[in-house]
Amino acid sequence: MTDSAKPNCEQIIDMLPEPFVVIDRNYNIVAANSAYLERYGKCRDNVVGHHCYAISHRSDVPCSQHGEHCPLESVFATGQPLHVMHVHYDRESKEEYVQIQAAPIHGDDGEVLYMGEYIQAVSQSSDDDCSLIGRSRLLLRLTSLLQRVAPTQTTVLLLGESGVGKERVAAYIHHYSKRANKPLVVVDCGTLGENLIESELFGHEKGAFTGAVSRKKGLFEAADGGTLFIDEVCELPLSLQTKLLRALESGTIRRLGGTEYIKVDVRVIAATNRNVQEMVAEGQFRQDLYYRLTAFPINIPPLRERKDDIAALTEHFLSHLEQGDRHVPLSAEVIERLLSYDYPGNVRELRNIIERATILACEEVISPSHIVFEGARSAVPAPAHSPPPELLSRRGRLTDEAIIDALRLSHGHRARAARMLDISERTLYRRVQQLRRG
Repeated sequence: MTDSAKPNCEQIIDMLPEPFVVIDRNYNIVAANSAYLERYGKCRDNVVGHHCYAISHRSDVPCSQHGEHCPLESVFATGQPLHVMHVHYDRESKEEYVQIQAAPIHGDDGEVLYMGEYIQAVSQSSDDDCSLIGRSRLLLRLTSLLQRVAPTQTTVLLLGESGVGKERVAAYIHHYSKRANKPLVVVDCGTLGENLIESELFGHEKGAFTGAVSRKKGLFEAADGGTLFIDEVCELPLSLQTKLLRALESGTIRRLGGTEYIKVDVRVIAATNRNVQEMVAEGQFRQDLYYRLTAFPINIPPLRERKDDIAALTEHFLSHLEQGDRHVPLSAEVIERLLSYDYPGNVRELRNIIERATILACEEVISPSHIVFEGARSAVPAPAHSPPPELLSRRGRLTDEAIIDALRLSHGHRARAARMLDISERTLYRRVQQLRRG
């Protein structure tokens, strides 16, 4: 074959099924395949020779200036390939999450001349329980890790403070795994006693203990072919840690009171908010189980470290509250108020704060005064036993004004407000729902 008959760069990269571009150190696109052009809705002349961030990010500056990890800058600085999660804009200017595989293209002297970038769109689940809300740099980095481990069979240990969303992350991993069409089974070891944990995880035979009137399959068997999420795994007693280790290593379990081992095909995701290494050092957690669970540890950052996600999370929570979407978009003052707090209870606490704010706002638009934080509320004496005089006179005739005042005085705490009004919390809930509907 003569040199003139050799395929050019565009012809070669057009063989790739997903968008692919070649970019120089100055962010200029020097080649793009047909899939890239189709995805971002541009003809070749409007792509080649233009900055990558202008095409995929609709931006005038590199993505690193918006808080994202720039693969180009990393590849040229280190000479090493990397995977990273980004937010791009498709041909209709809609945001999409993409997994980027970036790699250096070297010259004859070994110098990095270009970067090749392969882009795979990550479809956002229609199931809200499987989506991760936000676009902060930390969340994109976390999502990138999850996208890489999800298709594997590797055991994952989720580490993070209470309320960061470990169960949601587990659901995300399961959704993007090859087991997505099989069950995701959840067990919280922190809410069960030792005997109950063993029976729940491994099942029991008839007569195994008092009250075991029939054979029961455990959650390992229920999750066969799918994923078992073991939350608060550090609450497992040592005797059950041994049994869990055997199940992980052999793929077999034995029911409580049983004599034979049962084969199960289960991928385990475990989670804890404890310091596992300290527990290992103190003899409270088996070292061999720790090493087995930490095949792929993932740290989920607390909300205070990714405050860029607070506005998106808030709007997400509002969209799931009855008539909550009428409070969107939030005012700049409300967002500023939300950003002023560190959320020791993390995403769970933010959700509670937003639900409380919608109750306090009632028919009004949410304002900064409706955003009540735990520290501020704890400084207010609990009004459970001493309702204010103005509410005492209203007992017996439950007016809308009395309900609103009770919620305001209790800072949105429904149980306290119900006690102030001398009604049940369920009755108060019904009246609040009626208020919302007008």
